[in-house]
Amino acid sequence: MQAHSSCHVRLVAPSGYPHDRDAMARGVARLHKAGCVVDGEEVLSRAELRYAGSDAQRVADINALATLETLPDVALSIRGGYGATRLLEHLHYDALRERLTGQPMVMVGHSDFTALQMALYARAGLVSFGGPMLGPDFGAVELSPLTWRHFWRTISAPQGNASWDCGEVEEFSAEGPLWGGNLAMLCSLLQTPYFPRIEGGILFVEDVGEPPFRIERLLYQLHLSGVLGRQRALILADFTQCRPAAYDNGYDLADGFAQIRRIAGIPVLSGMPFGHDPDKFTLPFGVPARLRVVGRRASLNFHGYPHLRQPHEPPMG
Repeated sequence: MQAHSSCHVRLVAPSGYPHDRDAMARGVARLHKAGCVVDGEEVLSRAELRYAGSDAQRVADINALATLETLPDVALSIRGGYGATRLLEHLHYDALRERLTGQPMVMVGHSDFTALQMALYARAGLVSFGGPMLGPDFGAVELSPLTWRHFWRTISAPQGNASWDCGEVEEFSAEGPLWGGNLAMLCSLLQTPYFPRIEGGILFVEDVGEPPFRIERLLYQLHLSGVLGRQRALILADFTQCRPAAYDNGYDLADGFAQIRRIAGIPVLSGMPFGHDPDKFTLPFGVPARLRVVGRRASLNFHGYPHLRQPHEPPMG
């Protein structure tokens, strides 16, 4: 399907510097080909140590969304890494809430971006999206059809859905706020003003490069802190390059997940495409959702999130 109108995408760089310049260039080119107007490209030339510029520059990327004369349709993070946590004390939450509440702007990213999502929801009630980023996803050498199509389909409509094979889980249905993201980022903000207290939620988590025992430990942290017990379901998404070592003596990610299933007290699903693998859904943070499992197939429906005023569904870039 061809685009119905141009989409204004503004790049933001709250975390790591754009170390893969070729990927960034491919991402921008694909957005242009898809009929998007792209601004904020100056962030692609910033680097300070491991960050995409100074703390002041990176927080200005986000705070500027409260003062821009014309809001973009999409504020797209260029990549993850680390650095968003340093910005949380300096965001203009009241101004962002006043400007963005009820506006159709889509703010999207994953990995380290989870810290911003949590803070914006906890402090300003703002809904953002876990989803693709400029370099790792739109700039990949091989663009994922699932990632590209699900992103545009989701942000072009007032309600969205996702379905996947979830393995050995008894049939059930649950309703509640959909939320989550990177597991390490979630746990890093426990007991801070930036961790939203969500009751009866559908929590999804992912991570990358952590040994299996650390993944289990992080999930135990959510369990022992009472977070898991307040949810209706836990979705284990992609855990990429989370490999055991020789000392683990046969213990692996499956063993850790089996232990969490034993102690969580809520349904635990797996298999959802989200995280650091090429295929990923675009998922709004904090909106009403319904999760159903029938015949080892999970379906997730959600609504009440910012979306484009006019549909923009470009073909594969």
